[in-house]
Amino acid sequence: MGDTRGGCCPPMDLFRSETMQLVQLIIPMESARLTVYYLGKLGLLQFKDLNSDKSPFRRTYAGQIKKCGEMARTLRFFKEQMLKAGVSPSAKSVEETEIDLDDLEVKLAELEAELTEMNANGEKLQRSYNELVEYKIVLRKAGDFFPSAQHSATARQREMELNQMVEESIETPLLQEQATSTDLSKQVKLGFVTGLVSRGKSMAFERILFRATRGNVFLEQVPIEAPITDPVSGEKMEKNVFMVFYSGERAKNKILKICDAFGANRYPFAEDCGKQALMISEVSGKISELKSTIDAGLLHRDHLLRTISDQFEQWNLKVKKEKSIHHTLNMLSLDVTKKCLVAEAWSPVFATKQIQDVLQRASVDSNSQVGAIFQVLHTRESPPTYFRTNKFTSAFQEIVDAYGVAKYQEANPGVYTIVTFPFLFAVMFGDWGHGICLLLATLFFIIREKKLSSQKLGDITEMTFGGRYVIMMMSLFSIYTGFIYNECFSVAFDLFAPSAYACRDLSCRDAYSIGLIKVRDTYPFGVDPAWHGTRSELPFLNSLKMKMSILLGVAQMNLGILLSYSNATFFGNSLNIWFQFIPQMIFLNSLFGYLSLLIIVKWCTGSQADLYHIMIYMFLSPTDELGDNQLFPYQKTVQLVLLLLALVSVPWMLLPKPFLLKKRHENRHQGQSYTQVQGTDDALSEANHDSHGHGHEEFEFSEVFVHQLIHTIEFVLGAVSNTASYLRLWALSLAHSQLSIVFYEKVLLLAWGYNNMVILVVGIIIFIFATVGVLLIMETLSAFLHALRLHWVEFQNKFYEGDGYKFYPFSFILIDDEDY
Repeated sequence: MGDTRGGCCPPMDLFRSETMQLVQLIIPMESARLTVYYLGKLGLLQFKDLNSDKSPFRRTYAGQIKKCGEMARTLRFFKEQMLKAGVSPSAKSVEETEIDLDDLEVKLAELEAELTEMNANGEKLQRSYNELVEYKIVLRKAGDFFPSAQHSATARQREMELNQMVEESIETPLLQEQATSTDLSKQVKLGFVTGLVSRGKSMAFERILFRATRGNVFLEQVPIEAPITDPVSGEKMEKNVFMVFYSGERAKNKILKICDAFGANRYPFAEDCGKQALMISEVSGKISELKSTIDAGLLHRDHLLRTISDQFEQWNLKVKKEKSIHHTLNMLSLDVTKKCLVAEAWSPVFATKQIQDVLQRASVDSNSQVGAIFQVLHTRESPPTYFRTNKFTSAFQEIVDAYGVAKYQEANPGVYTIVTFPFLFAVMFGDWGHGICLLLATLFFIIREKKLSSQKLGDITEMTFGGRYVIMMMSLFSIYTGFIYNECFSVAFDLFAPSAYACRDLSCRDAYSIGLIKVRDTYPFGVDPAWHGTRSELPFLNSLKMKMSILLGVAQMNLGILLSYSNATFFGNSLNIWFQFIPQMIFLNSLFGYLSLLIIVKWCTGSQADLYHIMIYMFLSPTDELGDNQLFPYQKTVQLVLLLLALVSVPWMLLPKPFLLKKRHENRHQGQSYTQVQGTDDALSEANHDSHGHGHEEFEFSEVFVHQLIHTIEFVLGAVSNTASYLRLWALSLAHSQLSIVFYEKVLLLAWGYNNMVILVVGIIIFIFATVGVLLIMETLSAFLHALRLHWVEFQNKFYEGDGYKFYPFSFILIDDEDY
């Protein structure tokens, strides 16, 4: 690829991508790991995977990657535990220290085992503690209602047995009846089950108990005032203390099964009041002991986590680096006989000396007897695209890359986007009051960027922070265009001088421009306040914005065509210069360039010519006299010439190029030498020429012709539609201005007119929220998206292919948690 640069261009590291080279590295095995480590620190090599046919599990360093993955899992476990304990990893800068990977593996395993054991013991102790707390509550609550509940249950049981005995007395022999009446007091002896059940399940619990025992139980429930921690789930929940009285083992077994099904915790309970007091005392003592033990365990665990947190970032970075190093080593080809690894990688040409220095340093530091070999390979592969950006230009480059990554050394729209994108946004958003608000919000992110860049931000905040310099430029340009429009929250100010106009009579009242006369020098900068909000038949400000939109659109489309010429010159594509650039420039400027000229001439001369009439009849009746619509001498002749050029430029774009490509193809097969065309359109017909050494591929003339026809139609129709599309600058600016007027007049001024403080305060609050929500957020997003569309479609389609791929070097700076 040639290195010729034409004309005065922006710095080459942004206007065109860096010149890349494919290099081969032959690295001795003993220095391989250290070499890759140093190259990761340098971050200027994109390695190719030379083992793509191998499974990841069959590669040389699969074991080391598995080991690093296990250590990464341990570190994630530590991070989860620290987050639960409210311990944050140390925020101090991570210094480069040599840590042996095997020692780190052993240390992490020991810490994990210790922390796991502490967690298990802590959970057991906490469960026992929660059980004792529940038991103490049961003893107290049940002790309060036990005597009355037992008496009620006994009375109910006697009544039930008496009723049963009466029903069976007719068929019962006399002697057996006497025996039954004699043992009645013994049968009344009842058993009971005590515990706690979730309050949400208490009704169902009671209903199931009644159905299972056919009503032969007595249930008493008392709610606990405050939620308590469940020993099993560890969650806070509201519970009831229950006591179920029953008679017989069969009923007891049913009750126990129901308790287990409902997750009710059962606890023993003594009938004797003295034993109850003794049990409460014993449980309280155990609770106190367990509390001390748990606190000591938590203190020890917290100390361990803080010890881990001090070195967590260092360990985490070490593991991620080691995993990335061995992942890269797995991409290298192993030469067993020569005991070395062979690597192929893309690198910028400017980094050659740095890479060689790194290879030499790695050989010395690893005490290798043989140094690494560096050599440049010749290839016809398309290199990756690499632009050197900084924190200011990176966001603008991302806007372009979101559409498509530039082809290798293709003209980069990002250079011009730095200025044109915020300016077109400002044309739609122009209001210096809103611009200042936007600037203040952006300065918050810029001033605190060091602190915010190290924090985890939300998705929207992260996006806003990443584009802080784009928003800053947008706000600065909005202030500038706001001064031109003379709008601050839709209000015009005499900032630079008094208005140059005054009312001649009453005909200019109610903001009509009729009757205004010039009494002073012209307003020095921007729109005169007297013209702001005028409601004459041809509103001056709206007319200015509409015509300015056309001028800006034609100028930017011409820039796009000029960049297509730059690409054609750079890649040596003469056909694109003669049969794409030149006819496109002629067609666009014969029509819309001429319209732009008429707008400027009309502004300069103050003519009342109707530009719509001129442009329409330029096509319908090109030979008719212009009359009052003539702006300069020989205008009709100029229009005839421009119309003829526009008509000629269409077949000029369509016909010659396919035939010339066919001629070149025939000449090549006749043995005549020629230079292969590297342009996009030529690539369609000359594809695979070098990859197929015999050169007998078939030339599809019809395919090439149809391809050229599509390009011609696309440009001709696009020239019209793209110019009309730029009128969105006028439409969005008008919408923004009118919304500002509505909020100002119908909210703020209306509230002011009531002479009521409450209404005024409410009106100001509504005005602020409407301004921020609608004008500063929704309108900002709307103008941003429209500016984005103008760049992606109307500007970039003239020259930008965007079918390249990014340069992703192996760099420790780019290590991400999701990747490693």
